[in-house]
Parts: sequence; C-alpha cells; structure tokens
Amino acid sequence: MENPVTDGSLSIVELVMESSAMAKGVLLLLLIFSIVSWAIILSKFFVYNLAKKEDRRFLTNFSKSENLTHIYNFSRELRYSPIARVFLTGYRELFLFQDMAKKERDRRGEPPSAHGEPLSVKDIKGISLVLNKAINREITRLSRGLDFLATTGSTTPFIGLFGTVWGIMHSFRAIGMKGSASIGGVAPGIAEALIATAAGLAAAIPAVIFFNYLNNKIGLFTSLMDDFSHDYIYMVEKNFMRESSRENSFDFS
Repeated sequence: MENPVTDGSLSIVELVMESSAMAKGVLLLLLIFSIVSWAIILSKFFVYNLAKKEDRRFLTNFSKSENLTHIYNFSRELRYSPIARVFLTGYRELFLFQDMAKKERDRRGEPPSAHGEPLSVKDIKGISLVLNKAINREITRLSRGLDFLATTGSTTPFIGLFGTVWGIMHSFRAIGMKGSASIGGVAPGIAEALIATAAGLAAAIPAVIFFNYLNNKIGLFTSLMDDFSHDYIYMVEKNFMRESSRENSFDFS
C-alpha cells in the first residue's frame, strides 16, 4: 500500500522541479529569506541568553562590591552584558570628570581629597546623558538584524502571492492554447502556483512571531538598563557630589 505522506511529498517535489523558471526563482528567493531569518532568530536566542546570564552576574557583583575599580575590571570580562557595557561607559565618564576636577584642584594648589574629587550638578547631568547614549547604543546593538525579520514578515507573503498569480496566469495561458479546461489539465498548474503562497507564509509566520518575541526581550533589557542607570546616578550623587558631606563608600584603589 502506498504511503500517502511520502507520495504527497514526492508530488510536491515533482511540481517544484517541473515548474517554470519564474516559479523556481520565487521559491529560491523565499528559501533565502527563510534561511537568513532562522539564522538571525537562532543567533539572537544565543546572544540574549548569554546577555541575560551576564547581566545577572554583573548586578550581583555590583551589589556586593564597594570598589568601583574591581567592578570595572569584572565588567570588562563580560562580553554580552548590556548593563556591564553601560556601566563601563559611566565609569569612564566618572573617572574623566574626577580627573578634570583633580587637575582643577591642583591648579588652584588645594590639597587632594581622600575620597575622590567632588562633582558638580553639571557633571552629574553630563554622566546621565552619556549613560542614556550608551543605553541607546546597546538597544541598537541588540536590535541589529531584527529589521530583516520585519521585512521578511511583511514582504514574503506578497512574493509568494506574486508566484501564485504568475502560476495561475501560466496555467490559463496553457488552457487557452490547448483549448481544454479539464480538471486534469488545470490542477497541476494551480497546485504549482499555490506552492508559492504556502512557501511565502512558511517564511513569514516564524519571522513575525519571533520578531515580536525578540522585541519584547529587548524591552526587558531596556528596562533593566534604565533601572541600573538610575541606580548608578544615585550612587554617584550620593558619593561624589560637591554638596555632599557624607563619607565616600566607593573608591578607585
């Protein structure tokens, strides 16, 4: 007894192999869209999972350590953590303002501070702006490639529809030339045409689903980076602002 699944699969392959050059071109284009989309999806899963784990490690270290230099050195080992990258930018900016304040103090001939140079409100605002730019850079980095998924989801159904319309036109042309409209003569051409629609949907549906899923993941990363940015600015204000008289609990040693 024939296996209907196997027979159906062979029939589809035969239809594709015997289809016109235009239909084959459409199917090849849809296959390329699908392969690239799945490559992006799998790579994003890998990167986002590593980023989530490294974010967790960084936040644990940041909450326990009281030495900014130690946190900085630890952050440099984290390749995928967006929060660690934001911290590295904030640390370098803080160190830059500290260095500028130290040079200004030396110029005035004042003794050095034992707990780091005090910063002004303007300096804190500058650090906050730099952190916001760093967050935007990380969002751009995390979003890289997702525009292709959006393009795939929006265009491949129409590419498949174009292949279907072209196939149906080809079938009706053949009917006109033969002067016969029997179901046996029409069915192969119609089936060949509908394969393009199915291929377009097969490429578009996963792209749309994972585009929305990965965009949601980026929203979560963005929320964590925003929260950390606020915590970092609060820490800098608390420990390094010029108006503060509290003893600095962080050091650069």
